[in-house]
Amino acid sequence: MFPLVFFDEMSTDSLSGLAAIASGHGLVHEKECRPVLRKAQFGDMEAIRKWRNHAEVRRVSLTQHAITADEHRSWWERTQEDPSTLVLIYERDGLAAGVITFFDLKDRSAWWGYYLDNDGLTERGTLFPAWISIQREAVRYARDELGLVELHGETLAANESAVAFNERQGFTEVERYTRDVAGRLCGVIHSRRTFEEENHG
Repeated sequence: MFPLVFFDEMSTDSLSGLAAIASGHGLVHEKECRPVLRKAQFGDMEAIRKWRNHAEVRRVSLTQHAITADEHRSWWERTQEDPSTLVLIYERDGLAAGVITFFDLKDRSAWWGYYLDNDGLTERGTLFPAWISIQREAVRYARDELGLVELHGETLAANESAVAFNERQGFTEVERYTRDVAGRLCGVIHSRRTFEEENHG
């Protein structure tokens, strides 16, 4: 199963920095050309698995085991045959740097998840702005390209800073429930962003 990841786990100081960037008060500014979202291709498959299996990504996923090559290939094949699933690659500075998945696409509604190439972006010193950018680009794509009215996601409740960041990006809490995550019962938050007023305003 492809994991749903809203946000990689970072320290409180890190998330505070992200909040500053999001509000325009941080020291990091977008100087690069606008990131690109494109459909994932077969050649992206192994990079997606590598990003997903990063320890930090696994820790905040709802599915936390390391994805095997066979498991990943099966998932990939299912996505290619499923019209309700769309996998996009997030490119930054001309390099593949993350993945966004929209699934259960129907009636102008969808669920989504995303994660980044943590190692590559960290090496290039662009992890912070990439976190801001990938969510903005995904939300824009959901609204403008897919014409969605609702976008849903799930976040581990223990990841409080990520939950707060999502709220600042316009997502509101719908409900909370418990779920088995790696053999433990964990709190999960279902959040939603609506676009109807934006699309018809």
